[in-house]
Amino acid sequence: MKSVFFVRIILTLIISVTFLSCVPSRPDEDIEILSAERLINKLEANRRRIKNFEGSGTLIINTPTLENTANFRVVLVKPDSILLNILGPFGIEIGQALVTNKDFIFYDALSNTAYTGEIDSEVLQNIFRIDLPFKDIIDAISGSVNLTNQLYKSPNDFNVIYDKYHLAYVDSLSGLTMLYKIDVKRLGITDYELKSLNPGFEIIGNFSQFEVLENVAIPFKIQILNKTAKQRLEINYKKINVNKRNLFIDFKLPEDADIVKW
Repeated sequence: MKSVFFVRIILTLIISVTFLSCVPSRPDEDIEILSAERLINKLEANRRRIKNFEGSGTLIINTPTLENTANFRVVLVKPDSILLNILGPFGIEIGQALVTNKDFIFYDALSNTAYTGEIDSEVLQNIFRIDLPFKDIIDAISGSVNLTNQLYKSPNDFNVIYDKYHLAYVDSLSGLTMLYKIDVKRLGITDYELKSLNPGFEIIGNFSQFEVLENVAIPFKIQILNKTAKQRLEINYKKINVNKRNLFIDFKLPEDADIVKW
């Protein structure tokens, strides 16, 4: 009888723990719930607070024409410069790209050849393997979303569901729908979705594994999916520095490199 009674107690505890673990957490009571206007202002202020960004980790690319994983280092100097180093085994550099909002240089270390030219959507897609505008690539690399266009607009929908803000904006002229989820406590955007029927496209972003740097929630894991083009980009950072003093882009080609005008 004692053993049966003991088993019943254990089962009761297991059921109780399981039930409690299934109950969604709610924000702490002392956390201030912001209005939509104040929330967007804070998010955009945090994005603009990051002046430069340096990170290293693993890059995973999955497209209809390419599936690859590589180690990388990136240096971002806002508003318009990205240095991307692709690293092979033992940290050996196999490719390097300097991209601005006007032009680019891509150096292929294996062939000792540098390609230069003006920037356009085709070049951006060839380098970063995802079809996004340059300004969106800068934000994606640093784990942020540009909300400038939402600063003076009221959302079509605004809710606080457990530990996240949910916002929706609909542009009736362009047919673009913008959905955002923001962590209530850290004020980091965890999910966003941009979709439009005309022209048809859908971009989905997911940010996770946040750390607070310079009072800004920075994600160490970033996933961007272009559903229309079937392109998926995943960034897993091991190390990130932001607003580093004297951070500059150091890009030097070997003197004997072949230069090809693109």
